[in-house]
Amino acid sequence: MKPQIKTQGIKYAGSKLKLLPQILSLVDNLEVYTVFDGFSGTTRVSQAFAQSGYRVISNDISEWSYILGTAYLKNRENPSYYQDLINHLNSLEGYDGWFTENYGGIVGENGNATQKDGTKKPWQIRNTKKLDAIRTEIDSLKLSEIERAVALTSLILAMDEVDSTMGHYASYLRKWSKRSYKKLCLKVPLLFMNDEEHTITQLDMDAKSSYPKCDLSYLDPPYGSDNNKMPASRVRYNSYYHLWTTIVRNDHPEIFGKVSRRKDSSDKVAYSPYEDFRITEDGEYVATKTMRKMVENVKSNHILLSYSNRGRVNMSKVLEIVEDSFKIKKIKEIGYKANVMTSMTWTNEWIDTGKNENVEYLILGEK
Repeated sequence: MKPQIKTQGIKYAGSKLKLLPQILSLVDNLEVYTVFDGFSGTTRVSQAFAQSGYRVISNDISEWSYILGTAYLKNRENPSYYQDLINHLNSLEGYDGWFTENYGGIVGENGNATQKDGTKKPWQIRNTKKLDAIRTEIDSLKLSEIERAVALTSLILAMDEVDSTMGHYASYLRKWSKRSYKKLCLKVPLLFMNDEEHTITQLDMDAKSSYPKCDLSYLDPPYGSDNNKMPASRVRYNSYYHLWTTIVRNDHPEIFGKVSRRKDSSDKVAYSPYEDFRITEDGEYVATKTMRKMVENVKSNHILLSYSNRGRVNMSKVLEIVEDSFKIKKIKEIGYKANVMTSMTWTNEWIDTGKNENVEYLILGEK
């Protein structure tokens, strides 16, 4: 009997939570032991593969993903081992620090989250005070790499439970969400005891050397958008989740804009060719060329590619690219309700309302 798979993650535009059964079923009957998750994000897919008995190489360029991967895939302790640490962090008295100054808000008239300076905030002050105290304490404690990762993962998950956003940090709600009124409370993450030697990396998938030799490469690159009117700044994952980077680093970076983004998450700095809507001289999207290079770089016998009907590269081109390097064995088409972030009021200018449903494609190829 197979173990029950339970994964955990933050709210995420590219979450594969609903697709995990289909992903695992496609791999189930293959001769696969090592799995490379090239764009691991919240690490839900990596967690699922690890719990299913595969040896996982979990990779993502973001530092917060590296922390989540370390907590979930490197842990060898019973989850109760971390309870005293979590209890200690919860017991701390909050104070006004850098996070409160920049991201803490008060409840105004009619439940508005707008401050005197006209900006909106992602968290209520009582929770950012706790964030300031807990984040400082984590750095002061003598923690192992895994203990630190577990503490930071617990903090990120807890902050995600009390935010006032639509699921990312490129825009905040005008009125406080119901969950933002909850008191911040850290919990031991849904950890599992790993027997395999999993690997966590933070490599740029643009480099051929980033692709390891393994049995299966699962690739879920950023999709961008197929709408030419959609501004690039709306799809940068680095800008969506800049606050998780700041919490992990605790570096008090230079910030800019109405949502106080990290300056190093600006579109001029945090470039993603997988989401690039520009067309090159030969008439192809930069994203198409990037995907072709990605598939050609794969060093495994099997590839499992996840892509969306809303992606910058159309599906006929995606299949053509995969077929140039692999023999396509199976294609699964999964329809599900569009993520709430695709219907936000401030994105109505570029949403293609002719598409009523998001469709995810899982393409399995074999050399």
